[in-house]
Formats: sequence, C-alpha cells, structure tokens
Amino acid sequence: MKQFTVEQANATLPLVKRIVEDIVHQHRIWREKILEIDLVASAGRAVDAAQTERLEREAQSVAREIDAFRRELETLGIQLKDPRLGLIDFASTMGDRPILLCWRLGESEVQFWHDPDAGFAGRQPLVPESVG
Repeated sequence: MKQFTVEQANATLPLVKRIVEDIVHQHRIWREKILEIDLVASAGRAVDAAQTERLEREAQSVAREIDAFRRELETLGIQLKDPRLGLIDFASTMGDRPILLCWRLGESEVQFWHDPDAGFAGRQPLVPESVG
C-alpha cells in the first residue's frame, strides 16, 4: 500500500474530494433505492414485481458506480472507509509506527490520524512534523 506524507495526502485532495463527493451522492441514491425496494416489497402485491425488479436493477447499477469510484481511490492508494460520510484514510507512518491519515468530506485538509485498528472514533489531531 502506498505511504503518504500529510503534504502528499493534501495534494491529492482536489481530485479525491470530487471522487468522494460522487461516492456520497451515489450512496444516498443507492440507499433511497433500497428503501423503495423495501416499501414495494412490504406492500406484497403481485403487480409490484416489475417495479421491484426495476428498482433492484437501478440499485445494482448505482452500487457498481460506487464500486468503480472506490477502485479509483484504491488505485491512488487511498482507502474508502465510509461511503455515507465520505470518510477516507491514507496509509502513513509516525516514526516507525504505521498509522492512517484520516480525512472526511467537508474538511479543508488532512488534520487527523489514527492507529490502523482504532478507526474514526480514535481520530487524533495531527501535531506538525509528527508524520512522515
């Protein structure tokens, strides 16, 4: 997996932000399709079968788009952590210790890090020059 400095991670943000915005938007559409499928299925009418099939095809199409965006991030060496929040991680190090630089859609730059097993809840603010 590619290793990023804070500067390198921040340099990717103009492109990454556009990709993550697309992911968040498409994820919202996908969730709406899933809710529609549940509503139609709960009605239990035979005439709704065609509508359910159409919605399922649409949901699968949107899911494939999200997966393509995720693969685009992976090609850049970036991990998608939460498509709903637009949360991504960049592999990095602090001294010899592996860490993840953490960025969320809406943040102006990479400002947080966490241990690989800590996740979003373990985010800590970056201290200048602590990450290399």
